[in-house]
Amino acid sequence: MNIHDLAEWPRWGDLGNGYYRNPVLNADVSDPDVIRVGDDFYMVCSDFHFMGMQVFHSKDLVNWSLIGKVYERLDIDPAYDEMHAYAKGSWAPAIRYYNGRFYVYFCTPDEGLYMSSAADPAGPWEPLHEVVRVSGWEDPCPFWDEDGQAYLGHSTVGAGPIILHRMSTDGKRLLDAGTIVYVGKIAEGTKIYKRNGYYYFIIPEGGVETGWQTVLRSASLYGPYERKVVLQQGATVVNGPHQGAIVELESGETWFLHFSSTGALGRVCHLQPVRWEDDWPVIGRNGEPVDIYAKPEVAGSHLPGLPATSDDFLGPELGLQWQWNHNPVNGNWSLTKNGLRLLALEAPDLLHARNTLTQKMIGQRGEASTELFIGGMKIGQRAGFAFLCAREENWIGAVSEREGIYLRAVTGGTVFHGPKLTGETVRLGSLMDLDGETRFIFSLGEEWLPFGGPCRMLAGFWKGARLGLFSYTREETGGNADFHWFQYDVQRGGA
Repeated sequence: MNIHDLAEWPRWGDLGNGYYRNPVLNADVSDPDVIRVGDDFYMVCSDFHFMGMQVFHSKDLVNWSLIGKVYERLDIDPAYDEMHAYAKGSWAPAIRYYNGRFYVYFCTPDEGLYMSSAADPAGPWEPLHEVVRVSGWEDPCPFWDEDGQAYLGHSTVGAGPIILHRMSTDGKRLLDAGTIVYVGKIAEGTKIYKRNGYYYFIIPEGGVETGWQTVLRSASLYGPYERKVVLQQGATVVNGPHQGAIVELESGETWFLHFSSTGALGRVCHLQPVRWEDDWPVIGRNGEPVDIYAKPEVAGSHLPGLPATSDDFLGPELGLQWQWNHNPVNGNWSLTKNGLRLLALEAPDLLHARNTLTQKMIGQRGEASTELFIGGMKIGQRAGFAFLCAREENWIGAVSEREGIYLRAVTGGTVFHGPKLTGETVRLGSLMDLDGETRFIFSLGEEWLPFGGPCRMLAGFWKGARLGLFSYTREETGGNADFHWFQYDVQRGGA
């Protein structure tokens, strides 16, 4: 059987019959770090200004779900309340398991180094602890050696050099000013491992779009280090394949999870096989990324799965797929018998609108829709469904004016004025195709109709485009927007 000829199989993810096709998680899972604890795999990624850091879980490194969040907000600077922290927040994190606890570390570019720990990766996680207040650090990774001594490696914004500190065993204090262990070409994304008596620094170099994966190896944690490039684009179509984590299975297999930058969708997650030669990892197929490969050898069978996308807003909490854009104002949103209620706060535009709820796009194609109750809106308020695409406004929604409430859309820099809405609800949505056109649709009854022009889908602020629900006002604060449900159907398509 030639698996490359099976056009009906998905374009990415779990293919069935024991194979997968990259990317395994076709979503903006930037700077992923993964560990294995027993038969389970746990992953975190950079979330920047979106709240808060999601925890992914898998049984096979191919199919992933969401199980928790490390934090819900960043109370470290007023910028995270004032919508001025775009591209800041949590940069590349690290997750580790030591002495019965899970640890997550990350840096923000302007405020410092932060950590949290938990007995269960699903939470609850301890409140964020500020290890050190400092600007200009990035991409930290803790490491506990066999004698119990703790260390922390990191890079600096720019990126590089790689710096190593001694750290307290509880992971809450750095014990020295740090030692430079490596200087390279845009060296960042530090991950530290120990295997067969060697210390390894697994680092990306060369930048996001065109870089490569480097491994440093030494018999001493402080070096000197030998260097080897272990993964690069080569003859493949996968640009800049790097920045991720090596994980070893109970079976003895080794795998490397990393990202590749794809434009509007963001930095998607690939899985590469690893073999060891003379205690050096060789990643992919002879140092180049694979497309289709046999799944990892793990216990049990696992059905293809993706993180949740839809939400009926009937539970006691929002689904884990949702992330607020900057810190939420918790008194101005709620889950009611009518669904998700967003009370409008004053803002000049969508970029500065508080309490905008977002989630990652998954894949190049899909359909999303929501039902908006407009009966509680006030003059000056606008609410609806949006794509967050850098500074570009792309949204469809209801706008309340003195003469009534009207349908409106903004796409590709153009404003489209629609009819006056006479009922109490309007359904809003989009047909998404990042390989073709993405357009908004609406419905006042049974039929869905197109509205506006093509959306201009862009990545920005280090993140891919996102789906969002919003409500804000240009006049006096107030007015409710009730979203009864949200439906998002991902299409993995054929080859």
